[in-house]
Amino acid sequence: MKLGQKVRRAAQVVTSVCIAGACLAGASSSALARSAALPGITVGLPTGWQVPEGVQMALTTSFAERSTQPRDNQGNNNLVVFLWATPWKVLGGQLRFLQSFPFNAASPQGGPWQAGLYQPLTTAQIAWKINDNLGVSYFLGGFWPSDTLLALRSASIAQRFAISYVGDGWNVTANLHYGTMLAENSPTNVHYSDYLNLDLTATKRFGKWSFGAVAFGSTDLPTNRRGYRPGGQVAMGPLVAYAFDKFTVQSFVTRDIAQRNLGGEETRAWLRFLVPLWRPDKGEQVPNRVLVRRNSAAGPAIAGQ
Repeated sequence: MKLGQKVRRAAQVVTSVCIAGACLAGASSSALARSAALPGITVGLPTGWQVPEGVQMALTTSFAERSTQPRDNQGNNNLVVFLWATPWKVLGGQLRFLQSFPFNAASPQGGPWQAGLYQPLTTAQIAWKINDNLGVSYFLGGFWPSDTLLALRSASIAQRFAISYVGDGWNVTANLHYGTMLAENSPTNVHYSDYLNLDLTATKRFGKWSFGAVAFGSTDLPTNRRGYRPGGQVAMGPLVAYAFDKFTVQSFVTRDIAQRNLGGEETRAWLRFLVPLWRPDKGEQVPNRVLVRRNSAAGPAIAGQ
């Protein structure tokens, strides 16, 4: 094979890897959604509600397949999040800190799997109680830059605005993500745009079980780049959760009902573990309810952000 052919072949491999990572992990190519956060990553969680003081961990793993031509793209996304709910108040709201560590893999067009560490997220959040069953929160932080070809390489600012209703065993939550990229282009001249994601949850608790539906949407925001094709998707599906004595498990499946410039519809199976690591007030914990005070109507903890 001549040198020029080898260079072109290498470029094609790199491009296919980038596209698979973009489609399946919220990263980007010139035509794909470039959300730094995986669309749908906070569904199932009462992100607008206050949680008991302490440290919590969430592990969310998912496997996705997107119907692209000539072969499907596949991906595995894994995210560990630590949440510290502090005893401190800011403007009357609960102050908490989050740190995430993602590790993802992708198989572009049925090719060899590529894996690597993605962009970690460091952030602070304030949650306010409006009344006994309604809460809102504001989230401000940032994604660190990355060197992997499977993810965005630019640092970005992340803001999120959530509202949760948690009365009578319900968790009805909307969480709006707004991302601002700090670079216009990647080192390989892939254009970055800002983005919006919206994660929606409506679940009901019956004893240790919870059932309901989740949905999410994502879209690139407009740019002045000529020829730019913004990407986006809308997906939904059912959720089932069970609260063990020491942790809670959530499982859900989502399927695209609409997509734009992503190459095809995606089906994704999710599994999440919510685990308390430390609490200063263990005596107040309700049996069979992970990380919920006696005077709280909330569902599972929100560490999965």
